[in-house]
Amino acid sequence: MLELEGTEGGGQLVRTALTLSVLDGRPFRMTDVRGNRPNPGLKRQHLACVDLLADVADAEVSGAEVGSETLTFEPGNGDSDGPLADPGAEGTAEPREFAVDVGTAGSVTLVADTLLPLAASLDHPIQATLVGGTDVKWSPPADYLRHVKLPLLRECGLDASVTVNRRGFYPAGGGELVVDIHPSTLSEIVLPARRSGVDAPEPSGDMSDSTRTALEPTPDRYSVRAVASEALEDAEVADRMAETAVSELETLGIGGDAASGSTVSANATYVESYSPGAVTTIAAEFGAETGSGSEAPSEDPTPLRPRAGFGAYGERGVPSEEVAQAAVEQVAAWRETDAPVDPHLGDQLVVWLALAGGSVRIPRVTDHVETNVALVEAFGYDVSIRKASGGSEATVSASR
Repeated sequence: MLELEGTEGGGQLVRTALTLSVLDGRPFRMTDVRGNRPNPGLKRQHLACVDLLADVADAEVSGAEVGSETLTFEPGNGDSDGPLADPGAEGTAEPREFAVDVGTAGSVTLVADTLLPLAASLDHPIQATLVGGTDVKWSPPADYLRHVKLPLLRECGLDASVTVNRRGFYPAGGGELVVDIHPSTLSEIVLPARRSGVDAPEPSGDMSDSTRTALEPTPDRYSVRAVASEALEDAEVADRMAETAVSELETLGIGGDAASGSTVSANATYVESYSPGAVTTIAAEFGAETGSGSEAPSEDPTPLRPRAGFGAYGERGVPSEEVAQAAVEQVAAWRETDAPVDPHLGDQLVVWLALAGGSVRIPRVTDHVETNVALVEAFGYDVSIRKASGGSEATVSASR
């Protein structure tokens, strides 16, 4: 059994360990879970991940309770092909169905993040219904998952979709995501720097000089998605967030006229929810659309089209305009770097790099990146961080 220490890195270490344990069929014991947090131990959103993956992998679990600082997880053997094999599903497209309810406004987008990498080893589709917070602080908004992370991963072969049936805001939660995942063959993830003349990352395989060229510095499109509860429609909360985001992007030279080189689209939506809430998500997109994850991935390790996302949540007493401004400030900070992805995506791609190989330039090396890389290495994957000369940026690389 793999012995892991969970003091640093928070709940992400639990999620990464669960994912890799199921993929590899390797049991683990994690001690001092979230030990450096003011309220250490497992919380409801972490237990939702444990329960869901234990159900998927027919795992034996101990320590799965709120506040527990030790977790043991032993995935079942399945058949000879591992814990994700399902002999009864051979030759059928019917998905195995799972469901988990966080029971609070704990993030279901993070639960989805734990589940999605299993596509690399599935031999049958699965569908999971996740109930909890779809748009809550300290986690990616649902629109970030749907319009930033998933489109990028589809380009390297992931066949998955996420549907938002109901939004869930703090404190009531009650939102619902449906995650559909199909068996997927991943291709190498290659995301070099956005500007020429910088130290572009080299992928793990042999590459021609042309594929190591840095990408264009300016996204072609920015999309603003402002979502608010129906209870906030009279105050025009979503409309004000969308209008402010467009206006603030123009102050950065984005949109407004053809000379900017980028277009901006905006959408304001009001939704049913158990608690009032609001969220602004901005996606930066490069290049023309290519195929979806249902197509076979290319064997040519040409750099992927970068995507970056930025989100801000409404709070009681905070004007809608300030929420939008907070999201645009993240855009401005990212534009000062050469990274093709935002800081959060750079962090979340560590597991995918371990599975697919490749290299990604990230805006900065956060504690989450360092602890996640260390945990992935503990499972036997070859992942490394190379800091750029000058500045905060770095390259995360992995060999398959």
